Amino acid sequence: MKVLIISCGSYSAQGYGCPGEWKCFKAANQKEGDFAGYDDTVQVVGFLECDCPGRQLVANIGCVKKNVDFDIIHLSTCMAKSWPACPYMDVDQLAKAVAEKFGVQVVKGTHNYV
Repeated sequence: MKVLIISCGSYSAQGYGCPGEWKCFKAANQKEGDFAGYDDTVQVVGFLECDCPGRQLVANIGCVKKNVDFDIIHLSTCMAKSWPACPYMDVDQLAKAVAEKFGVQVVKGTHNYV
């Protein structure tokens, strides 16, 4: 299973409880959290940060898709389940739009770590 992870750059940069992407990578590597149900080996092939207000995100995913094949996209826990939520986009609408544009499943979450 080749995975592209997308995180909230603002959430990470501002230190809102996310000290960096290690939680996402650990969960993927150990098939924990939102990666737990995969039978296949999980291989993270890309990690993008969405930068406010998110205008370039879809284009950046497109650049990744041209250069690296992926089977599924995970919106990181800090992007999909954070509070306060993103003021610029609705995560459900984003997930739907990205799934339709790239023809892959989009999972909202990566880990359950505190």
